[in-house]
Amino acid sequence: MSSSTQKTADANIAVVSYDGKQDAESASEAHAKGRSGAMSKRAALSAYMTIAAAAFGLISDGYQNNLMTMSNVVFKKLYPKDYTSDVSTRVSNSLLVGAVLGQITVGLLCDRIGRKAALVTTTLLIIIGAIIGTAAHGAHGSVQGLFWCLTIARGITGVGVGGEYPASSTSASEAANEKVLKQRGPVFIMVTNFVLSFGGPLAVSVFLIVISAAGEDHLSTVWRVCFGIGVLLPLTVFYFRMRMLTTQLEIRFRKGAIKRHVPYWLVIKRYWKTLIGTCGAWFLYDFVTFPNGVFSGTIISSVTKSGDIKSTAEWQLLLGAIALPGVFIGALLCNPLGRRNTMILGFSGYLVFGLIIGIAYEKITKIIPLFIIFYGLMQSSGNLGPGDMLGLVSAESFATPVRGTCYGLSAAIGKTGAAIGTQAFTPIQNNLGKKWTFIIAAICGVTGILVTYFFVPDMTGVDLAEEDEKFLQYLADNGWRGEVGDDEDVPEDDVSSENVTIEKV
Repeated sequence: MSSSTQKTADANIAVVSYDGKQDAESASEAHAKGRSGAMSKRAALSAYMTIAAAAFGLISDGYQNNLMTMSNVVFKKLYPKDYTSDVSTRVSNSLLVGAVLGQITVGLLCDRIGRKAALVTTTLLIIIGAIIGTAAHGAHGSVQGLFWCLTIARGITGVGVGGEYPASSTSASEAANEKVLKQRGPVFIMVTNFVLSFGGPLAVSVFLIVISAAGEDHLSTVWRVCFGIGVLLPLTVFYFRMRMLTTQLEIRFRKGAIKRHVPYWLVIKRYWKTLIGTCGAWFLYDFVTFPNGVFSGTIISSVTKSGDIKSTAEWQLLLGAIALPGVFIGALLCNPLGRRNTMILGFSGYLVFGLIIGIAYEKITKIIPLFIIFYGLMQSSGNLGPGDMLGLVSAESFATPVRGTCYGLSAAIGKTGAAIGTQAFTPIQNNLGKKWTFIIAAICGVTGILVTYFFVPDMTGVDLAEEDEKFLQYLADNGWRGEVGDDEDVPEDDVSSENVTIEKV
């Protein structure tokens, strides 16, 4: 081969150079040695601490997501004239609106600044919002002022809660990939969706304990104590995140970060189909699950017709207990059945149980235990499928440099669906009838099956590093010139993080 021909061939090869000192082959060998080499004790512990931090942080998110379930019932009892359906929807939706903002902004933040900075920021916002909510008052005792204060407080909390999704979930996925690749899916589910789903029974259990201690004659004390406990949960993880989130997570982020000139158009061109799948399926899931969660206490209260708050809470606790096993079944199925098929199975549960409840609503609500069982099975199906899989798929399907951004966008579209569903829930009940909330859930189940089948990839068992390598090669092939990696403040005792430059030669 002539020298000119060789130059032409070389011009079409994307070169990944480490500070200009290594060629592609030696860089690959160095990467393999780095992955297989022994880490320091601190670095080895880091991954486990990251997974644990995600679990503890998301427990507080699950609690906040379900705090209004019984609070709505209490406020309706305390302020029957002032707590209208519009006020109830506004207070409940403020968390969701804040969550959308948090998921988008923190998703960008954790890709551009770092996972640890994002985690600490979200925890602080939850603490601040929860404190304001606990101390909420209206000027001169105004009831409407109280609810506006709660709206603002829940919005601030929502930004923190929403930000936890991309920050905690991406870090947990990366850490699980590092330590337990074959069991990455089940581990991820148990430290994300399980603790989020556990927030429902936890919030109701706390409510039952507080109301049993204070009595139904002191409902103002009851809801404030429940809000106050929402301050304690994130406080328990704050110091943990500041001191125990060690350097390996940050090294992983820095080695894959694109801090300047992020090629968003190329990202969209590569991941548009996947984004349709994750965003669309998450929208449908949250459109069904959030209003049915937030207003389930109100639904149960209307079905029991007793008006007894404690009895409503007990039925609510049973509903949450029935919904929880779906999380474990999804965790067991995600590897042998695959992510996509498990998600389709869960959406099928919306179709089956939503139709059963919707078509037989008048008869089934006369037998309260039977209604609670089918209602719980519908929610359990949601946990089994999209509840377990959406976070996992969104954390696995995108490369490290844009994982937080794409995850945050997918979750934000989901929370938009939750806000729309919560806003539409009462009008649907008033204009079409209560049974239609379940029939629409069945329709969403069918749509979810189609979106999942055609647009959601299955990354079962695939090492996240493989997609990172393909993504960097894709950028090079499309002529992107930029720097990947950041070596600022990397401790000397950990793995080095040379900058990687991607260019067409």
